[in-house]
Amino acid sequence: MNEQEQEILEKKKNRASRILSTVYNLPTIPIVIFEITKVIDNPSSSASQLGKIISQDQGLVTKILSVANSPLYGIPRRVSTIDFAIVILGFNHIKNIVIALSMMEAFKTAGSKKFGQKKYWYHSIVTAFAAKKIADDIGYPVSGEAFTGGLLHDLGIPVIYKYFNKDYLEIIEKVKNENISFLEAESNVLGWNHTEIARSLVERWNLPSILADVVQFHHKPSELEGDNRLAAIVHLADYMTVRLGIGDFDWDKGYIFDKEVINILNLGDEDYLEDFIESYRSIFTQQLETINF
Repeated sequence: MNEQEQEILEKKKNRASRILSTVYNLPTIPIVIFEITKVIDNPSSSASQLGKIISQDQGLVTKILSVANSPLYGIPRRVSTIDFAIVILGFNHIKNIVIALSMMEAFKTAGSKKFGQKKYWYHSIVTAFAAKKIADDIGYPVSGEAFTGGLLHDLGIPVIYKYFNKDYLEIIEKVKNENISFLEAESNVLGWNHTEIARSLVERWNLPSILADVVQFHHKPSELEGDNRLAAIVHLADYMTVRLGIGDFDWDKGYIFDKEVINILNLGDEDYLEDFIESYRSIFTQQLETINF
């Protein structure tokens, strides 16, 4: 990159930063999250107490029950009450779900032919469920964080649509006309890509740093220094949706699998990986049929 190109890129980054600062001025975490956190952090709290707070938001109740009844959780009986869902999922997992759903709701966009809101939500929730199951299957100790990371991994995309709409349309045209990836087109147009934007928002909401790492490195977990297992799990879940044709999310077309994930997650070799992915096909299909978001 020559000096002139570098200068143009810096101007784009500065402009994007100014616009993102208006995103930061949005209300921070809703009051319900503070109330839920207060209850969860109190060791004497009960599922019933937490359930009463969550029950104030029926939309949130519906989403949590949908999570608890996911085929990927494999719970043998139907979860019909929020108290039972809390017992099944656990206090901390409930907290992560509520925070992630609140973030997604904050950046929800109106319906548009240029942005498929329903496809985005389906892709996000399926990736979240898949990440949770992969984490359980390989023995990752904090599978609830895998769910949250999966849910938030593409958060930067609706933010680009909502706050950089002209740039969003230009990105789509670049991908179509120049045969480049969305990540490359985002960087060319904005100076930032959706993974970097998502990280800035996750940090703004004071979520665990491991989730900031996941949203930034979910396309290339091998580039993350230190413990990159969670980013690798979300990357594999994301890739699975493409590989198995689940969810039909345009932004992931041409998704490139990071082969280092095989070693990071101790999945043997590429043949074993293919069998592992294929074993998820039927349960993915069931999951898509039961999503109630």
